[in-house]
This record gives sequence, structure tokens and C-alpha cells, in this order.
Amino acid sequence: MFLSSTRAALIITVLAVIAWPARAGERDQLNTCQAMVDRAARSAQNARDDDAELQRCRQIIKEWTLRDSRRSVDEQGRPLR
Repeated sequence: MFLSSTRAALIITVLAVIAWPARAGERDQLNTCQAMVDRAARSAQNARDDDAELQRCRQIIKEWTLRDSRRSVDEQGRPLR
């Protein structure tokens, strides 16, 4: 009984790790979102404001803008001011 429950837990854990979606890096995600918003702005028929993915991308861009405005150095570590 103990062996089968341990085996079941191991199988569930392995499946959860395999099924976990691969996530892009934060900068890659920002670049993808910027491209998506730009495409949506160019094609008016696909640019629905109620599209959840488009709204999520706009939120990511907004968060990056706020984060970058609080930085005192750029990505290479050089002072901004």
C-alpha cells in the first residue's frame, strides 16, 4: 500500500513537471507583447479591446514602463542620469 501511494505521488509530480508550460524570459515576453500590440494597432479588425491576451500584454508593457522609470541604471549597468 505504501509503495503504491509513493509511486502515485511520484508519477503525479513527474507529470506536473512535464506539463508545466515553458515560460519565456521577461524581456522576451515584453518584446512579444509589444509586437502583438503593434500588430493589433495596425489591423483594426483584429484589435478588439476586450481580447484578454491583448489586455494582458498591455498590462505587461505598462508594468515594464513603470519599472524602467524607477531604474537608475540601464541594462548594461551604466547610469541613466
